[in-house]
Amino acid sequence: MNILLIGGGGREHALAWALKKSPRVERLFAAPGNPGIATLAETIPLKSDDHDAVVAFCRETGIDLVVVGPEAPLVAGLVDVLDAAGIRAFGPTKAASALEGSKGFTKELCAEANIPTAAFRRAASLEAALAALHDMGAPIVVKADGLAAGKGVVVAETMDEAQAAIEACFSGSFGAAGAEVVLEEKLIGEEASFFALTDGETVLPLATAQDHKRAFDGDQGPNTGGMGAYSPAPVMSDEMVARTLREIVEPTVARLKARGTPFRGVLYAGLMITDEGPKLIEYNVRFGDPECQVLMVRLESDLAELLFAASAPGGLSGMTATWSAHPALTVVMATKGYPGPVETGSEIKGLDAIDDPQVVVFHAGTARADGRLVAKGGRVLAVTASGTTIEAARGRAYAAVDKIDWPEGFYRTDIGARAIGRSS
Repeated sequence: MNILLIGGGGREHALAWALKKSPRVERLFAAPGNPGIATLAETIPLKSDDHDAVVAFCRETGIDLVVVGPEAPLVAGLVDVLDAAGIRAFGPTKAASALEGSKGFTKELCAEANIPTAAFRRAASLEAALAALHDMGAPIVVKADGLAAGKGVVVAETMDEAQAAIEACFSGSFGAAGAEVVLEEKLIGEEASFFALTDGETVLPLATAQDHKRAFDGDQGPNTGGMGAYSPAPVMSDEMVARTLREIVEPTVARLKARGTPFRGVLYAGLMITDEGPKLIEYNVRFGDPECQVLMVRLESDLAELLFAASAPGGLSGMTATWSAHPALTVVMATKGYPGPVETGSEIKGLDAIDDPQVVVFHAGTARADGRLVAKGGRVLAVTASGTTIEAARGRAYAAVDKIDWPEGFYRTDIGARAIGRSS
């Protein structure tokens, strides 16, 4: 089949890497792609928000499946346009993408379906948000309602911190995403990520992961899009996976189907594993980044077959996904200053010196300039390794990081520490 992959980040490089291994894939295109993806796919200067151009390209090239990587095109309704044009697409419709596009939407759905989550209040004005804060108290979690690239969440330990976060949202710090806020009680426990494919009816569990959101070692500094991850998540026992499916994911799929807005694609549930069991923190409607990198390294099934099946009602019936028993771990290398403003254009050397077959370096924010590989964003590389244990995978990943010559970059040195501490 011919596949068009939408996106150009580390997640999309990992997806391209896995799709390329499928014997069913004849031609793989990526829009816009990146230098890493360009070694696997034909990259094209196609903008995902130019829906007419995407449809035209699919028709001209005989695309059998469009795989939409990032959340923004999903929330903007690209899959709806492709559906209307008779072009098969992996990813939810605009209505179903509200699970990520609006945190308030998800909280209301949880209330309807009795899905375990944190107590919450929604507020569409500064005054209403401050009043809700006064009622709820601190510590508290302040969330911009819309898409904020993983940075619109503040865990406020004090009332002053919470008020500052609320004021930042309504002052425009997160653009339209902060036009409404959600205030939540702070859950106590261990965070984990759970992924499942669904065709709107059948739910196929995938795998678990844990990421590191804070910028610096020891979970210090501001929240980021993710500075590293590993899979599987030790806290997600078989019992916890079963409860997550039964209490959270399956009721969500059933509720959306009953509403007439079935969800087809991947559901990424951000969880807090509390003393009472799993509780939903938030949903994402696409693979995580950098969680996708560790998932794709562990996946043994044909990704193209799975995504094609999930793109049609009933397509996943009877299907299974198999995974390597070996864990995987990824270390994100970011430009100094991230998640704040960064300078682009610094040269990256040394990737050719990495010769470990169990290491893959996924490109996120890279570009080519005069034959040089340069950084063009915040998160730039995801150095991903597998091993017989998390500790072994971690050792390989950091050994590869040490070979990369990029003085303008930084990374956390403690990715996987919690998992290793649990097993020791």
